Amino acid sequence: MSRSALVWLRRDLRCHDHAALHDALRRFERVHCVFVFDTDILDALPTRCDRRVEFIHASVLELHGALRDLAARRGVAGGGLLVRHGPAPASIVALARSLGVQEVLASRDYEPAARQRDRRVADTLQAHGIAFSLHKDQVLMECDEVLTQQGGPYSVFTPYKRAWLQRLDAAQLQPWPVDSLAHRLASLPAGERAPPTLAELGFAPTNLAALPLPTGMDGARRMLQDFAARIDDYGEARDYPARRGVSYLSVHLRFGTLSIREAAALAHARAAAGSKGAAMWLSELCWRDFYFMILWHHPRVATQSFRPEYDGVQWDEAPDLWQAWCEARTGYPLVDAALRQLHQSGYMHNRLRMVVASFLTKDLGLDWRLGERHFARHLNDYDLAANNGGWQWAASTGCDAQPWFRIFNPVTQSRRFDPEGRFIRRYLPELARVPDAHIHFPAAMPAAALQACGVRLGVDYPHPVVDHVRARERTLMRFHFLKAQQDD
Repeated sequence: MSRSALVWLRRDLRCHDHAALHDALRRFERVHCVFVFDTDILDALPTRCDRRVEFIHASVLELHGALRDLAARRGVAGGGLLVRHGPAPASIVALARSLGVQEVLASRDYEPAARQRDRRVADTLQAHGIAFSLHKDQVLMECDEVLTQQGGPYSVFTPYKRAWLQRLDAAQLQPWPVDSLAHRLASLPAGERAPPTLAELGFAPTNLAALPLPTGMDGARRMLQDFAARIDDYGEARDYPARRGVSYLSVHLRFGTLSIREAAALAHARAAAGSKGAAMWLSELCWRDFYFMILWHHPRVATQSFRPEYDGVQWDEAPDLWQAWCEARTGYPLVDAALRQLHQSGYMHNRLRMVVASFLTKDLGLDWRLGERHFARHLNDYDLAANNGGWQWAASTGCDAQPWFRIFNPVTQSRRFDPEGRFIRRYLPELARVPDAHIHFPAAMPAAALQACGVRLGVDYPHPVVDHVRARERTLMRFHFLKAQQDD
């Protein structure tokens, strides 16, 4: 058996059901664990007040304590998590060499920049005689595990889902145990400092503590238990933003404080027992794998349309409309309420992500990449693969069987999914007195009725920045023009 190894934790901030950690503990006598606050990522953030950094920091502190306790229960004194702050590649190589390990293990990351980083790390480690291995952890099916009969990647979700479900079995959902091997966790090196504080990382606290978003493995466990009690209603309740219908687990899946296998095992078992809600949520986990697969096989989608022919779409240049959308001043209450939810909490309900994205691309005629970057800045659960896939789906430039003339009506969506305006009133208190019949589009109210509600259009709440019917026609013309050009 080899002597020692280093497990590099990234998007897998837990010490249970962990593929790379299990493999290291199985094969090596001493196993160190490290997390790097990567300055290549942190320095690029636009603000020093970021909920995601605070969430990660809290989760890292919990993980440090959990690893220490796990080692102590197995008779190892001084265990815990090594934490570094600096460029990840240099930090990992320097630490691996100083510890004298024979191998560095990590969970596979599918984003183009991460893949380039990992190749650099692998090459540098190899030059020093240290192995580097990657393990499947954040997906249920690896990007080459579900392929077409011709051996290529799928480009449409429905056939991918059929094949994915056929492959999903008990073996795919088996956890990777850690506890029974924890006696091989290494003590921290002498003189190792405690993990840095948030301030030492150069960041300030956010409103994270005031949000219903518990951090770390314990927070993930409590939220999964809460959702397990509601999962049967998921299929019917998930589209209504005023209801507690969705799982709220996306941020925990994003940072790996929750195992994707544990989540899928719950859904799979309940679906097999006849729960339609569980089957629907399992389908959402399949979407997650699908978008990772798309990004892996088509990394160009990070900046270009999945369908190259749609790179020719002539999006509008309209800074005023873009600013109104960013500031939740569109005059369409459901859109504005959704954007306020995002800015205040770092979360946006999934139905509203589709509505808001459709409004930007199909009503305002603006490039989907603008909205994608805005979400990337604000979403707690931001994930390049899913965010990109969702925006390209809304813009009709992505891998979607539906045609480009699918255009959401923001008022119809509001009436259907927030019929009493409960969600709207929560985030737009200036419209609290507007009756249900008009809450979805106050601009249609008579002046006297507006005055009775204490609402002055253009003062208390903005006029609509576009007319949906006319905007829809412009979008149809935009795509018709593109198609005509391509047919010539």
